[in-house]
Amino acid sequence: MPHLYRAPGPQEPPTPKDARITHSSGQSFEELRRACLQKGVLFEDTDFPADSSSLFYSERPQIPFVWKRPGEIVKNPEFILGGATRTDICQGELGDCWLLAAIASLTLNEKALARVVPHNQSFGPGYAGIFHFQFWQHSEWLDVVIDDRLPTFRDRLVFLHSADHNEFWSALLEKAYAKLNGSYEALKGGSAIEAMEDFTGGVAETFTTKEAPGNFYEILEKALTRGSLVGCSIDIRNAAESEARTPFGLIKGHAYTVTGVDQVNIRGQKVELIRVRNPWGQVEWTGSWSDSSSEWRSVGPAEQKRLCHTALDDGEFWMAFRDFRAHFDKVEVCNLTPDALEEDAVHKWEVTVHQGSWVRGSTAGGCRNFLDTFWTNPQIKLSLTEKDEGQEECTFLVALMQKDRRKLKRFGANVLTIGYAIYQCPGQEGHLNKDFFRYHASQARSKTFINLREVSDRFRLPPGDYILIPSTFEPHQEADFCLRIFSEKKAITRDMDGSVDIDLPEPPKPTAPGQETEEERQFQALFKQVAGEDMEVTAEELKYVLNAVLQKKKDIKFKELSLISCKNIISLMDTSGNGKLEFSEFKVFWDKLKKWMSLFLQFDADKSGTMSSYELRSALKAAGFQLSSPLLQLIVLRYADPELQLGFDDFLNCLVRLENASRMFQALSTKNKEFIHLNINEFIVLTMNI
Repeated sequence: MPHLYRAPGPQEPPTPKDARITHSSGQSFEELRRACLQKGVLFEDTDFPADSSSLFYSERPQIPFVWKRPGEIVKNPEFILGGATRTDICQGELGDCWLLAAIASLTLNEKALARVVPHNQSFGPGYAGIFHFQFWQHSEWLDVVIDDRLPTFRDRLVFLHSADHNEFWSALLEKAYAKLNGSYEALKGGSAIEAMEDFTGGVAETFTTKEAPGNFYEILEKALTRGSLVGCSIDIRNAAESEARTPFGLIKGHAYTVTGVDQVNIRGQKVELIRVRNPWGQVEWTGSWSDSSSEWRSVGPAEQKRLCHTALDDGEFWMAFRDFRAHFDKVEVCNLTPDALEEDAVHKWEVTVHQGSWVRGSTAGGCRNFLDTFWTNPQIKLSLTEKDEGQEECTFLVALMQKDRRKLKRFGANVLTIGYAIYQCPGQEGHLNKDFFRYHASQARSKTFINLREVSDRFRLPPGDYILIPSTFEPHQEADFCLRIFSEKKAITRDMDGSVDIDLPEPPKPTAPGQETEEERQFQALFKQVAGEDMEVTAEELKYVLNAVLQKKKDIKFKELSLISCKNIISLMDTSGNGKLEFSEFKVFWDKLKKWMSLFLQFDADKSGTMSSYELRSALKAAGFQLSSPLLQLIVLRYADPELQLGFDDFLNCLVRLENASRMFQALSTKNKEFIHLNINEFIVLTMNI
């Protein structure tokens, strides 16, 4: 059935109650508006002030901007005039065509538009200079409040504006999105699919036109029928090609909106057409089926009217679908549900969401090319329990999104190259180590590692347990991420790096007198010499004893133990509470210290005298401490040096304080179970002051 998208009839708008308030006052849009009306003042948003800080962070405006409210620009401002349509979006002096293409696409879906642009806003009764918009961010909806002061030059809007100068909804929407991302400058450059997701919470799907399926026309027709948002663009090979015009009037590296598909009969033959819009509001395709091309002479007036064909230079044009595939390189589709466009079936989807972080030195392991650190990435266990109806496999979609990169642009952050791999779970619990990935290949993975905000792919795998590993391509790159897993049947997911209990080993018992080694007899002599007759040492004296002994060790390299380490050792081993260490207590600690030295040497793979922070997880586990990833990240920040290395003193101090905190937790929770309301990882964070 030929399809030209027409907005459905009036629908009940979605309730915005589940959107989180974001204004620093903690007040909702209604509360802020009511307060302004009671005081008889117009709202001024201190969170996003009308000054240069909201405009640019790396440059000065080339023209003097004046912030004005719509009523100061035109006599009778309107929020929406005659319905919000794609012609209300005309690009200004900001390189955010990707955002404008998404807004134009949003106007084709009335229900989605009503969510982003809540109803009951106007310049009429109840006007207080305040408006609000709602955006999806990392699996939740946010309510963004703004005032209506807009940057102007000579009484004209500088940025996004409507073709009708009395209409302001689109300019205010752009301002709210700029606030969400920190500034107007943060909106320069991007992919339409990013904003499409922020308008819908949908699932991205990208097609390369040259490699698209044979039924690509039907796929796009189905996408528009389902209310999906669709954009397209022409790739550029270098920066010089950006916004270069092709011989047929198309702009390279520019984001366009697909606004309709249809067919016409010409001399008994069907011609597939597609309608595209340039957010500039002008500059159009000049080839076949362009506004003034000869092909339209073969189409009757009624058919032209049905297709809304005009010869205006309004940025919107028709073109033959075969020309579309030949001239455009990429089509981005934001589906409101994960249903495959290649299939007719519509499913009910189960969704699970994981929020995580890649932290340099602990969980930023990079891709499988970097085996030594890959295993330290976050690991999510995925259990596929039910087959699809009439199938032997389970269908699921994985969408990995890096968070807040646009907002962090002012601090030099770029979009990282990201992807993920899926492995068959070996049946063991806990974080998989390096050896597993050395000998096992992935069962599935993202098509590519790419520098997009989100990477998503669809998979079919047999029922079973799998380990999903999201990562950046290069190691040591930091970012927060949101991982969404959509499955047709219920799937169970669990973070393998969540809060875990610490299995604290029993302290070793002192060596019996008859079993003392020559080394221990030498210790005793040195200890007696330093301690005196009471055979007890202070932290300063313990530092002298340990450094004197350890400096004779040829297989371990270090400068010297610090006084703080020795104070921590006494705190751990002092059973009498006098702040000193008796020889019997020292002997117990020495047995423990020998084990820890052995571990340090084992994980100091290059014999440099330092241990990589990425190996710390394994070393601590071997010492009896299995920590959650958040706690491990804090420990790395506290004890590792800028090169992500730990010396022996840092390693020892970390172990002593971990054991001290763990014993304290066990003692307190045993005495009074109601006294401790934290889990052990939270307790350690407090007591270790990290």
